[in-house]
Amino acid sequence: MRRVSLIVGLSVAALVAGCAPSVRRAPLAAAVASPIDWREPVPANAVAADTQWWRRLSDPALVPLVERALANNTDVLVAVARVEEAEAAIRQTRAGRLPTLDAQGAAGAQRALNELTGAGAETVFAQPALAGAWNLDLFGRVRALEGAARARYVASQADRDATRLSVVSSTVRSYVTLLSLGAQLQVSRNTLASRQEALRIATDRATVGYSSQLELTQAQSEFEAVAQTIPRIEQAYRVQENALRRLTGDLPGVVARGTLETMALPSPPTGLSSTLLRRRPDLLSAEYAIVAADRQIASRRAEFLPNVQLTGSAGALFVEALGWDPVTLWDIGGSILAPIFAGGRLTAQLDVATAQRDQAAFAYRGAVLTAFGEVENALSGERRLREQFDRVTRRRAILQRSLVLARDRYRGGYAAYIEELDAQRNLFQVDLDAIAVREAQLNNLVQLWAALGGGWEDRDIQVQAKDLGVRALR
Repeated sequence: MRRVSLIVGLSVAALVAGCAPSVRRAPLAAAVASPIDWREPVPANAVAADTQWWRRLSDPALVPLVERALANNTDVLVAVARVEEAEAAIRQTRAGRLPTLDAQGAAGAQRALNELTGAGAETVFAQPALAGAWNLDLFGRVRALEGAARARYVASQADRDATRLSVVSSTVRSYVTLLSLGAQLQVSRNTLASRQEALRIATDRATVGYSSQLELTQAQSEFEAVAQTIPRIEQAYRVQENALRRLTGDLPGVVARGTLETMALPSPPTGLSSTLLRRRPDLLSAEYAIVAADRQIASRRAEFLPNVQLTGSAGALFVEALGWDPVTLWDIGGSILAPIFAGGRLTAQLDVATAQRDQAAFAYRGAVLTAFGEVENALSGERRLREQFDRVTRRRAILQRSLVLARDRYRGGYAAYIEELDAQRNLFQVDLDAIAVREAQLNNLVQLWAALGGGWEDRDIQVQAKDLGVRALR
């Protein structure tokens, strides 16, 4: 009879297993291939990627800011905590494959009527026991869940590294913007001092009748035009300081800084397009999200199959009426739970998991397209911003000569004051333009470093993923 029961049980399990639905493959539209080469040519002076790339800017005040951001930024701390959560989730799912053992106990007292004697009889008893259960997981439902948890753990590590890279690049860009505002403020103050001297000369000439009141009012207007820009830049500078302190995990306050003029403009980084997918942590995270979704599908599919569980318990019964002489109690058995009708719930759960896998696949494609677009944009900006800075530098030298000529002509009585005002106005604007272009150059360089992964490599994470038994898609 035992052999017959075993054969019948296995036959039922095999029959139900044959009814499990097939798994739909990922959509072909989500596939993406790396381009052969970059559309924008890599600069001839490009250098290899470096994980400490911000040190190439040669600004001593920037290094401690980046280190504080890596240690104290709230986004980084949250990402680290998510890694710990994902690691705990692996242990949680792994526990579903192990036997469980529980302690049970019961005790009580009762008084019942003895029908023969008509007297009451009291009974006191105690019953301790141990109960165990083990889900055999014959069809891998729990193992698939554990595989999904392992893949999410690897993805969380990549997310942590992506967050660090994002925080570092944001900190450097914020610092560059702060230097730009400082340079704009210095140029505005220097220009204001120059306009104040021009206003003094215009006032003296108007007083003695060498020039008209119109020229005086023009000088006064230009002086006020520069003066009104200073409070605006000062406010923007204060806001930028607080934003930078926020990135470093500090309260609002003063930020020690260098100058935009002394910050180096290092050579851009280089990297082959075919290796970009292995050098960006956000792409690795998106890749392992697909792996986790695939394992989730496998777990949902296994729910269509029988679930076999072994149970058992052992204990003793102590009764006062028996002189507390223990009576041994035990039981052992097993159960097979095979779903037959669930109102479409299991099919719907499998469809949900499949749709989530497709979403992860399309999200990966979107992340890859974004990554290549960011690199192409930064490479294009590197060359064009360099050309733009050369042009604005030449124009500044020309306008400086123009201002000297206009000032000499005005003071010699050969031209109206409006010529000198135009030259001053143009030189002030080109000074601000030069600062803006240099800021854009530095920020574009930071963007290029970040787009190429900032020297990050997935080697350590891939080794750990291999140890966990999780494979990437490639």
